[in-house]
Amino acid sequence: MRIAKDDADGEGKTIAFALAIGSARQVCHLETSFCTRNQAFAYLQRNRTVFEQRARELFARGEVTDGVIHLKMI
Repeated sequence: MRIAKDDADGEGKTIAFALAIGSARQVCHLETSFCTRNQAFAYLQRNRTVFEQRARELFARGEVTDGVIHLKMI
């Protein structure tokens, strides 16, 4: 898992992580409203299973944009 660069507008942070789907890895981006990277990362860690499940659902429906699954805070 890695943290992506800051958003251009300065509001919130985007966390990037890889999801294993079979033998392949799928890149996922989680948009948050947290001000610091540490807060955003901690949020992802606390809710990782929920986001992984949601990402798998989006992948199954083909909702992948430019090879990336986009997620938002719950």
